[in-house]
Amino acid sequence: MISIVMRALVTRPWEESEALAAALAMRGIEALIEPLMEVHFLAPPALDLRGVQALLCTSANGVRALARATVERGVPLFAVGDATAGRARSEGFTAVESASGNVNDLVRLVAGRLRPHEGQLLHVAGNVVAGDLAGALHTQGFTVTRSVLYEARSVEKLSPVTVRALSSGTIAFAMFFSPRTAAVFARLVDEAGAASSCGRMTAFSISPAADATLAGLPWLDRVVAQRPDQPALLAALDRVLGNRQQG
Repeated sequence: MISIVMRALVTRPWEESEALAAALAMRGIEALIEPLMEVHFLAPPALDLRGVQALLCTSANGVRALARATVERGVPLFAVGDATAGRARSEGFTAVESASGNVNDLVRLVAGRLRPHEGQLLHVAGNVVAGDLAGALHTQGFTVTRSVLYEARSVEKLSPVTVRALSSGTIAFAMFFSPRTAAVFARLVDEAGAASSCGRMTAFSISPAADATLAGLPWLDRVVAQRPDQPALLAALDRVLGNRQQG
């Protein structure tokens, strides 16, 4: 049995943190889960998917919201990444493709698979979106409608448990999965008077955009995943752990 000797701050929602916490435990790292966004699903009328040739999902929360809004599972669903695609399959959607990347990769996948004259595209999203998916597909001739099915609201402050852990220097790593979450952390850690604690931590970000949002804090180090997904983030962590062991 591996002994837990390090801790990592995980800023994802609880539902999305379980697999990551298990992967960290396998590496001897205890996850301190501190969701910085609270997801509130909206209750719109049942979605009318007539004339929709495909669904576009850019987050696992979007898939969860979609599954609540319709019983239809056969319309083709294009997901931005593998985690979102996995959630779609677990919710029963039967025709799922993953762009295995970011919004630009999703645009390329959709443009390569679909034709504008075959029907509109429905982008299931939250109240705040990253990138201009609809605009990019409009330039390819597609009609894109965005349906807001959930709201992601930032928390008002860090929990006392996390503030104490930061102040005591017991957190070695912090993991960020979106620019918005990183921005929330940067604001809240400063408001908690714990910004200096970042000097003892390495920040791992899923994208350069998320990493850039953290630049104002005095990190021990900042690392960006080579691809915008959880496996790549864990691979970056493994490289850092390996270098520490060699050192």
